[in-house]
Formats: sequence, C-alpha cells, structure tokens
Amino acid sequence: MALSLCGWLFANLQEVVLGEFGQAFIIAFDLLTGFDSELYAIIGLSLKVSFFAVTLASIAGFMLGAVLSVTRFAGRNVIIIILNALMGLPPVVVGLMVYMLLSRSGPLGVLGLLYTPTAMIIAQFLLITPLIAALSFQLLQDIHNEYDELFRSLHLTAGMKVKALLWDARFGLITVALAGFGRAISEVGAVMIVGGNINHLTRIMTTAIALETSKGTLALALALGLVLIAISISINAAVMIFKSKAKGSAYA
Repeated sequence: MALSLCGWLFANLQEVVLGEFGQAFIIAFDLLTGFDSELYAIIGLSLKVSFFAVTLASIAGFMLGAVLSVTRFAGRNVIIIILNALMGLPPVVVGLMVYMLLSRSGPLGVLGLLYTPTAMIIAQFLLITPLIAALSFQLLQDIHNEYDELFRSLHLTAGMKVKALLWDARFGLITVALAGFGRAISEVGAVMIVGGNINHLTRIMTTAIALETSKGTLALALALGLVLIAISISINAAVMIFKSKAKGSAYA
C-alpha cells in the first residue's frame, strides 16, 4: 500500500507539488530566460512610454515647482492646492479626459492619436506631472526658505534662484522623478482607455497582465509581474541611493 502510494506520488510529482501555479512559474522563467520576443516587446514598449512621459513630466514639474517656490503672485496658493489635490487623481479619470480629447468627435481627433503609444504617453504625462510638480515644490520650497537671506543679499533674480535651487536639489529631484516613474510604469487604467491594449502596438506590462489573467494565460502574466516587481525594487533602491546623496550634499 505504502509502495503504491509512493509510486503514485512519484509519477504525479510535478502535478502534486507544482500544480497549475507552479507550472506557470516554470513557464514564466522560461519566457524570461529564453528572451521571448513577445514578452520583451511588451517590456520594451512599457519602458519607452513611461520614460518619455516621465521625462516630459519632470521638465514641466520641476520648472513649475521651482517657479512656485521663488515667486509670489495672485492665485499661487490656488495652484498649489490644485496640484496637491491632483496628486491623487484617479488614472481612469485621466484616461477618460484624454480619450474625449483624442476621439474622432473630440477637438484633437483629427490628429489620429487615439490607440497609439503617443496617446499613452500623453495620459501618463497628465497623470504624473501634478505629482512631480507638487513634490518638487515641497522640496524646493524648503531649500528656498533656508537660502532666502542669502538670495536677498546677493540680489539674485527669480531665474537665477530657480537655477540655484534646481542644482542644489538635483539628487532630491531625481528621487521625485523616480517616484513619478514608479507610478507611470505601474498604471493601468488610463493607458488601457487610450491605448486599447492592441497587440504589437499598445500592449504594455500592466494592460497585458490584466488581459492575460482574464484569459487564464498565467505564465505570460506572471513573467510580466515578476518584471514589474524587479523594476519596483530597483526604483526603491535607486531612491534610497539618491536620498543618501541628497543628504550628503546638504551637509557638504
């Protein structure tokens, strides 16, 4: 009896020990280590879309945060309140707004950008710019308050103050940009609406995971999930490094 049970377990070891999820893990690792073309095409497009969106959002967000830090004008507090509120803007709302702008009946429909990577970049840009701008303002405002008397004594113009603040806070701003990249690369709602998750055109990691899971194709979804986890760990490690550099430069 015992021998027959052991024989059955040995014969069905893969199914008993591994099961469906174990099989999915094995196939997922095979896809990753075998450099599956479809998998890496999805990863490549995801990184490209998020990189361009974060680059544009960082330029706009850093400048807006710096200007708000060094200038005083009517409506400044309103802009700050709006930026802080938009930090938690639901991605699907951003996707809906961009969809309405780019659809055939929308004001920018003639450009034909809907369901393209460009539309996805626009959606991510609108989603993360308020986050980067608000965090940049908080960072640069603290530095400006610290250097305010020095700036006054040197009679610096607003433009010179902005340059000085951006340079002094460069490591902190990189941390802010990484936070924006983390939100962009993990976002699914907005890019699903404006990108449509079209195979070989607008499929990125998050939308592909949602689609493949709904289809029951767990291996590809799991492989993409492992990549997202690796990216998240890398971003957090980079944030810690740049935070330590920022503290070091502050005491230098």
